[in-house]
Amino acid sequence: MDYQTLIAHYKRIIEISQQLTATYDLTALLRKIVSAAKELINTEAAAILLLDEASGQLRFAMSTNINFSEMEEIIVPLEGSIAGWIVTHGEPRVIENARQTSGHFQGVDHRISFETRNLLGVPMRTHQRVIGVVQAVNKRSNLSFTDEDIMTLQTLASQAAIAIENARLFQQSDFIAEMVHELRTPLSALKASTILLQHPNLPESKRADVITTMRNETERLIDLTSDFLDIARLESGRISINVAPCELYPLVAESVEIVQPQANQKHINIYVDDVNPIVRIDRSKTKQVILNLLTNAIKYNRPKGSIHVRMQPLEDNGDDFVQLTVADTGYGIAKEHQKNMFQKFYRVPTTENIERGTGLGLAICKHIVEAHGGRIWLESQEGVGSEFHITLPLHRPPAEDN
Repeated sequence: MDYQTLIAHYKRIIEISQQLTATYDLTALLRKIVSAAKELINTEAAAILLLDEASGQLRFAMSTNINFSEMEEIIVPLEGSIAGWIVTHGEPRVIENARQTSGHFQGVDHRISFETRNLLGVPMRTHQRVIGVVQAVNKRSNLSFTDEDIMTLQTLASQAAIAIENARLFQQSDFIAEMVHELRTPLSALKASTILLQHPNLPESKRADVITTMRNETERLIDLTSDFLDIARLESGRISINVAPCELYPLVAESVEIVQPQANQKHINIYVDDVNPIVRIDRSKTKQVILNLLTNAIKYNRPKGSIHVRMQPLEDNGDDFVQLTVADTGYGIAKEHQKNMFQKFYRVPTTENIERGTGLGLAICKHIVEAHGGRIWLESQEGVGSEFHITLPLHRPPAEDN
């Protein structure tokens, strides 16, 4: 590497390090790290494996060549794997011929139909411990890994470890602060209600109203705590996505049946396209997403309105997905609010007096959909209605051998 190239290389490392320290969204941060590793080391792929201290195993947190749903299912043991050796010894390791290395855990290659020729792995170390491994896989142009590559990846890994810990702490503190804030309202209402019930001159009709308020606030607390647990587990990666082939129409119909009484109260009609693509999903978690979208479409719809659920297979850049859309005829969402709809605890100011929710439902949906390798977005127009779209991986049965 000549002098000018070396200077440009280190400038790029500094630039990437600055980007990492300024990123507190953990998923976005992990994407930046693997993208940087792939670029700086000039490899076909890169990945981050994080140590699950509860199980003592390594899990893929991000990879340039493995989608989310596959990553969730791959567990790399500490014993008998290169990544495990790197974590245990706290040292970098170069494998020039993966096929001839007994420590290479080939379960990953078999699962994703990928051939690892060579790899460079380095530990991600905070000041207290090793939290995982960064791997750069398959050096391009059949070149070998150099000392410069090892030094570069170690520099990136040290910055990455600090950035990951900071993002985790930021999410935790931010989440706790928001959680306490959200819990105070129903708890204050319950406290006020108990004081009123103790009043000796409280009329019986008012007593019934107070009891109704207490029941509603208790249910709200239950919903809040359930959503808090879901979002905390999703953000920490402690919830696994167990995917399997699933017919989508029966799942949608089942979800519609659950929300139908709620729709009937507002005389809202629900229509579902008569198509039945087979997707590869975690059925229960996808049902949670569909129920959330349907419930919101009812909550923020007009009386005597309608909801239309559409399912359309997509083929985009060689990846097969199904797009599921839940469209309503409700009040719509202003442009300035749309970009915030998938953030935790966000509620559209103009709808706060219409319905009260936890403000976590769409954030949970986003995590679940992205864990399947899909995406979620919305299109809305004030006074017309909203359309929420998700994409789910289409199931393609393996081709039969002739």
